[in-house]
Amino acid sequence: MGTVANTMVIGDFPQLRLIAWNRDPHDVITGEETFNFYEQNWRFVDEKALLPHERDLIDRLTREYGRGILHI
Repeated sequence: MGTVANTMVIGDFPQLRLIAWNRDPHDVITGEETFNFYEQNWRFVDEKALLPHERDLIDRLTREYGRGILHI
């Protein structure tokens, strides 16, 4: 889950894959890009379908890039 520190493979996270539908699921993106995808497209995220590792990722990115706040 992630190839280099603070990068993610889109396809490793089901909800991210849905909201990044126009990107190749094998694309590697930065933590900041990932946070922006979630924040800007949260209305399309199915919170009930979030897997624990994806929820943990969102929590970590919110602390790192959102200063503790996910603006949704």
